[in-house]
This record gives sequence, C-alpha cells and structure tokens, in this order.
Amino acid sequence: MKSAVALRHVSIEGLGVFEDVLRQHGYAVTYVDVWKDKIDASLATEPDLLVVLGGPMGVYEADQYAFLHDEVRVLQGRLMSGKPLLGICLGSQLIAYAAGARVYPGAQKEIGYAPLTLTAEGQASCLNGLADAGYYVLHWHGDTFDLPAGAVRLCSTPVTVNQGFTLGPNVLALQFHMEALPSDMEAWAATSAEYMASAGVELATVRSDAAKYGQRAADTGAKVFAAWLNSLR
Repeated sequence: MKSAVALRHVSIEGLGVFEDVLRQHGYAVTYVDVWKDKIDASLATEPDLLVVLGGPMGVYEADQYAFLHDEVRVLQGRLMSGKPLLGICLGSQLIAYAAGARVYPGAQKEIGYAPLTLTAEGQASCLNGLADAGYYVLHWHGDTFDLPAGAVRLCSTPVTVNQGFTLGPNVLALQFHMEALPSDMEAWAATSAEYMASAGVELATVRSDAAKYGQRAADTGAKVFAAWLNSLR
C-alpha cells in the first residue's frame, strides 16, 4: 500500500475530501501534528506523497513557531527528491519559501468562496476540472508569495496573482482550499471572528456563499485531486 503523510498545523484543518480520495487510490493516510509530533527528516523521501496543510501562522513567524524551521528543511529535501508533494494555503507558502521565494502579507485578506482565473498552463492542468464548479473555491488567507524560480503559475484572483503553481511534474502548490467542505469553513469561522472582522467579511455572507457553492466546490475539488494523483510519475 502507498503512503500519504499530511503535516497538520491545527487540528481543524485536515485533508477534507482529499482523505477519502487518497484511500480510494490505495494510500494509507497518516497525520503528523507539527505542534506536538516529531517532524522526522525521513519525511523528505519516505512517504509516497507528502501533503502540507493550512494553518493560521505565517512562514515568517518561525521564531514563534519553531516547527516551521523543521518543515522547511523537510520540504527542501522533498523538493530535491522529486517525489510527490502537495501544499495547501500555508503549505503552498512553505513550498514557495523552501524553493527560495519570498512569502509576505498580501494586499488584503481573501476569505470566502470566489472563482479563480486559470492561466493557459492552468487550463492544461488538472485544475481545468474546476470548470465543473464555475472555478469557485474556498479562500482563507492573508499571506501570499512570489513565484519560485522554475515554477509555473496556474491560476490567479484579482487580489492574489499567485494562487497556484507547479514545480516540476510532482509538486503542486495551492493557495486556496479545494479540499474543504462547508462544515470545515464553519469550524474555521468559529475560531476566526477577529480575523474575519479585520478583513471586513461577514459570516452571514460566507455562509450564504457556502450554501450556493460549497458542496459543489468540494465535490469538484475531490475530482481534480484524483486527476492530479493519477498524473503523478
């Protein structure tokens, strides 16, 4: 059986709909909770797939969250190995940073369901499957990153130019949440009142959009993720 290890930064941000897809594709799924579990150097090479999940901290806050140093070292090794690697939100930022790019606060926070615009390369990638949901995905971030050297931009929004990229055939970094169910959004909102208020975002609006787009976005995200898994070399 293949192995998939997910680095989890907070207990409420897991693999979402991706977990069932992984099991359906023959992966044994393990979580490493980085705030309490050892981040072993073997993660750079041993798992068949490494997934780095989201979280509320910033890549530039490693002095407050020492585990970020260990994660970056693992990711640098993982990138050198060429083995499959997926980053979601904070995970995408960590991949960008490990690849030598700058990570920093964005012009404004993006919170809620909104569509992406795909580049030509994005249209030719698995992300083209997001068309089934009108390219709507869940956004929940305030930071952004420069594109690493050698990376290919896949998608953007008016606020965030770098919403996703590939770095070789086996590395996919997504600033947005294609894995999340509406119930996941509710869990994040329950701990993010101040964060949402600072962005001028009303929970009622996000809930309304979740009712319109959330389940379809999650179902489509699962199909897109399955297509990516099938493309791995």
